[in-house]
Amino acid sequence: MNRDPHHDTSDWHRRAAALSIDGRAFIAGRRFAGSEAPRAITSPVNGEMLAELASCSADDVDTAVAAARRTWMPWARRGALARKAVLLALADLMERDFDELALLESLDSGKPIRQTRTVDVPGAISTVRWYAEAADKLHGELPAVPPGAVAMVTKEPLGVVAAIVPWNFPLEIAVWKLAPALAAGNAVVLKPAEQTSLSVLKLAELAAEAGLPDGVLNIVTGSGREVGAALARHMDVDALAFTGSTAVSRTLLAASGASNLKRLGLEAGGKSSNLVFADTGDLAAAAGKAAFGAFYNQGQVCSANSRILVQRPVYEEFATLLQQAAEAFAPEDPLADAAGNGALISSAHTDDVAAWITRGRQDGEVLFGGGRKTICGSDAYLEPTLLAGLAAEHDVHRDEIFGPVAVLHPFDTETEAVALANATDYGLAASVWTSDLRRAHRVAGELVAGTVSVNTVDALGNTTPFGGFKQSGFGRDLSLHAFDNYTAPKTTWIQFG
Repeated sequence: MNRDPHHDTSDWHRRAAALSIDGRAFIAGRRFAGSEAPRAITSPVNGEMLAELASCSADDVDTAVAAARRTWMPWARRGALARKAVLLALADLMERDFDELALLESLDSGKPIRQTRTVDVPGAISTVRWYAEAADKLHGELPAVPPGAVAMVTKEPLGVVAAIVPWNFPLEIAVWKLAPALAAGNAVVLKPAEQTSLSVLKLAELAAEAGLPDGVLNIVTGSGREVGAALARHMDVDALAFTGSTAVSRTLLAASGASNLKRLGLEAGGKSSNLVFADTGDLAAAAGKAAFGAFYNQGQVCSANSRILVQRPVYEEFATLLQQAAEAFAPEDPLADAAGNGALISSAHTDDVAAWITRGRQDGEVLFGGGRKTICGSDAYLEPTLLAGLAAEHDVHRDEIFGPVAVLHPFDTETEAVALANATDYGLAASVWTSDLRRAHRVAGELVAGTVSVNTVDALGNTTPFGGFKQSGFGRDLSLHAFDNYTAPKTTWIQFG
């Protein structure tokens, strides 16, 4: 299959129109209509209806959890090699249906098809393969004990894992949860965001085709108020993995405490800073990465570097370079195989982001951008926007906007820069630009963030943990550390005398 992002894809709109999309849930190995009235799903690309999405009830959640409960122990007892083989087969099937997954992801979320074909779907496949290969490499321990005994410490699956995932990276973040949970021997009940359920439903079909036993992976679609709350309160769910807002994370914490104290892994909000020092070697490269860090995926990234702090001697030059770099993120038709940004998730969300731009204009200034576009009949498109002239205490500096909006702010000293960056309730990510290695180590050590990227932005990979401090939550996705969300150490002590 030709995956060159520049190959002729002029027929993506035709292929989208020809898609037959099944919006039913997936429980116990079969499609499931849901007990409530289905909800029409429209594409932010053009505002057209994509499918009728099943609306599950709390009773449907019970059915899915019961299916997972029946099947998790047989799945765990299959052994790591068998689980590895199924996950590798799933990755192969994702490769086979690569373009369909990419198209569903674009239609559902508004992402450019070029992006879903070069980032989202390849990233999801890579993560499935990585955890498949890790499944048979998780080792236990033989700790020192008194003579006459031997103790074994093994990593045991928790049982039934619920996962609630967001709409900004629907397939990738779902896989971040599913792959380690399944590789470790758990069964999963996953609730995708209502806006972006289609690629994950397709993934469940592929998992069944790959040989995953019925009930080991269930997809329950519907509202957070109904389905998400039912999973959070459920007495037969052993762990819950969540990516989303800090506000929802608090409700999940409360639900866990009020039910069975289920294990939680919460990746919540962020308001990440990008610190650009005057000794940065290549200011143009820093500006290019800053544009990426702030505006990629229409700014709908929990770790977006939306606070850009620049040392005063290079502030003006950097602002000019940033404006030039932001041109690459102008909104375009997502299915035109263009290199720019796509649509935001919905017209309503675009209204919310536009209101932040209005506030920034009233209290400070708009250095560039700020315009709303109608493309393909949808008004869910915004220009990349840079605000300035706002006090460090302004809400634009503190609140997560989740759109293509960044704020530029000068600083004079290293101490001031670190204080500004840490003056937030969140602690997910940060970036530092400097040619001084001592400064890089010093500043990275002082920043309260789960990931500090030096001379790049938003660095991550399958081998490194992703998560945050403070109100950005706890637990980690990616790397071997993700298994800690879905396993617990078990001691078996054998006394011989």
